[in-house]
Amino acid sequence: MKQFPDSPHAPAETRSWPPISVIMPVLNEERHLREAVDQVLAQSYPGEIEVVLAVGPSHDRTQEVADAIAAADPRVVVVPNPTGRTPNALNAAIAASRNGIVARVDGHAMLPPDYLRVAVETLEETGADNVGGVMAAEGVSPFERAVACAMTSKIGVGAAAFHVGGTAGPADTVYLGVFRRSALDRVGGYDEHFQRAQDWEMNHRIRRTGGLVWFQPRMRVSYRPRPNVKALAKQYFHYGRWRHVVSRTHEGTINLRYLAPPAAVLAMALGLLVSPFFPLGLVIPGGYVLAIVAGSVLTGSGEPAAVKIRLPLVYATMHVSWGWGFLTSPPSLARPPRP
Repeated sequence: MKQFPDSPHAPAETRSWPPISVIMPVLNEERHLREAVDQVLAQSYPGEIEVVLAVGPSHDRTQEVADAIAAADPRVVVVPNPTGRTPNALNAAIAASRNGIVARVDGHAMLPPDYLRVAVETLEETGADNVGGVMAAEGVSPFERAVACAMTSKIGVGAAAFHVGGTAGPADTVYLGVFRRSALDRVGGYDEHFQRAQDWEMNHRIRRTGGLVWFQPRMRVSYRPRPNVKALAKQYFHYGRWRHVVSRTHEGTINLRYLAPPAAVLAMALGLLVSPFFPLGLVIPGGYVLAIVAGSVLTGSGEPAAVKIRLPLVYATMHVSWGWGFLTSPPSLARPPRP
């Protein structure tokens, strides 16, 4: 087991807690950035914390806010990310960080006070290379609350523990992640080819090189869902598109959960196509509509009517957008061979 200098079970005042570098890819986060950084620096973690903000070319005052935070607190460092892309930002922040534990946090993520402490204890107890927890979707508007319901249900996102919760244990991937730097060095950091799915792809390489990725349900991070249909459709379209790129790059990484949305899209399209000649073809899209309406009644239990009536639209948007993105993912997005 890979251990830190002292046992996590020793009293906090007598043990040495390893210093942590928190890396944050930041783009158009003027509204949330200061609060997100404040929550990192206010962690109930006895060890040293540094924050590295990799700031992309934003359309708001994100750069000014980041610079002001860094000027006021020596624990915060700002580095540029000219590309604006997430994996490039993460690698730039990793390169500028100093510590042996590296925690990825988004610029709008709201961490619970014990997040980093639980992460370090879990790294020590399990010997894992990366630990992470639950992407706790929480909406404000009726549409956001409907998306939150869908993103925390198996009907919406399958059985992924970081969405729907579960017991602690090994996982294919986790939300965000707190890493040993040695694991990041071993796999060469994030693959900058992947505009989306870069977390899943790197966790795959960590596991493939003998590392352990561990799900810790005590690490819950609040996540704000997309606010409208257009933004949600774009998000899930790119999820599906880039998940297909991952499956092309790493043979054997696809399973039935990922194939269900594209299969449903194909089946419904076929049913609609043949329905003028074979009316029974409408059974397929009609059955899907009935299924998501029934699922909405189940998962929307306890929610206001304004949320419940939006759930079928949310489920359909997520499923169809993901499936269509997967089906139309062009071969030109394939990752070039590594040198």
